[in-house]
Amino acid sequence: MRVVAMTMMAGVLCLPAAIGLAQEMPAKSAASCAAMDKTLSPDLAAWTAQTPLAAATSAASLGKAALTPGKAVTADLPQTPQVRFVTQPEKPGGAVSHGGMFELKIDKAGTYVVALGSGAWIDVLKDGKPLVSTAHSHGPDCSTLRKMVDFPLEPGRYVLQVSANADAKLPILLARRP
Repeated sequence: MRVVAMTMMAGVLCLPAAIGLAQEMPAKSAASCAAMDKTLSPDLAAWTAQTPLAAATSAASLGKAALTPGKAVTADLPQTPQVRFVTQPEKPGGAVSHGGMFELKIDKAGTYVVALGSGAWIDVLKDGKPLVSTAHSHGPDCSTLRKMVDFPLEPGRYVLQVSANADAKLPILLARRP
């Protein structure tokens, strides 16, 4: 009985150290994954050079929120109630979520990926109608890319709607697939 009690006491004394290590490990993992972004494929390499861009809150302000293929942004997203979406998103999010819209100008036909740093909902619209995506995936293992959705796009103008995002900042990359 005494041996069992001493073994239990030793386990209890080691518990705070084990908890401390468990809390530190995710931070190290996140830092090493961010470092892995530098080894992304050429079509995604721009992910590491994000520039700030405010999302549009209405169709009238889309021209000021244009995404360029091959250039990443850190989008500033207002809270959902401030956005007048072109088309009601399938998953609009609640009053405390964030969203916004961006204009896409496509010059060359092909498959384009919308890469995000979160699991936000996206819709790509042509003439106000949502397009059907051709692929969904997570970003590459151990990268800060969280979600990637492919769309076949022809030359023209499109609207990217982002909704149901938890944060006011969202990394976004629009890239043409090779």
